[in-house]
Amino acid sequence: MQKGPAAVQRLGVFGGAFDPPHGAHVALVEAAIAQLQLDRVQVLPTGQAWHKPRQLSDAADRLAMTRLAFAHVPQVVVDDREILRTGPSYTVDTLHQLRVEYPQAQLYLLLGDDQRRALPAWHQIGEIARIAIICAAGRDMAVRAWNEEPDTPSPSPPFPDILQARICTLDMPLMPHSATDIRVLAATQQALTGLVSPAVERYIHEHHLYRPH
Repeated sequence: MQKGPAAVQRLGVFGGAFDPPHGAHVALVEAAIAQLQLDRVQVLPTGQAWHKPRQLSDAADRLAMTRLAFAHVPQVVVDDREILRTGPSYTVDTLHQLRVEYPQAQLYLLLGDDQRRALPAWHQIGEIARIAIICAAGRDMAVRAWNEEPDTPSPSPPFPDILQARICTLDMPLMPHSATDIRVLAATQQALTGLVSPAVERYIHEHHLYRPH
């Protein structure tokens, strides 16, 4: 049984395309729960992502796969608010909503290391850093971003002081998982064993996701 909002003291927030959700996503959340002693993690598939260079898969499919991927983690709540939101989906708007819903909680924004490097370019990043502590996983620099296309540039402007002071690093093994590579494998109906959960793999194949039209 999950705690009510008033009892949640440490709330993780993890957003992404989850197209599809894979093992590194789950490992990051599990590491954050253990290391930050999180009471709950809101996992939020993105809606209309302002920074995505490609069309995402149908939101209903990404939401269903995310629920399957995190079904075994009792602290996780898969939250569909960003999918339901009209217009561009910004992290800062979600954080403002969650701060109202969980007034007693410290918010922890969970990121992959690729996302951390792009942080200075995020919409209202100063406000994000004011609301939440930003916790990012270390990641192999040679591996593409979890939810980005191979040719997507990684902006690296300098971090302002307020951002540096609000960032922590999660200790977790490097996992060379790439959503792009998983989509390529799925397009040719290859096995995804070890990359996504069995339930997500079954969903991908049964719903013919990522196959050429």
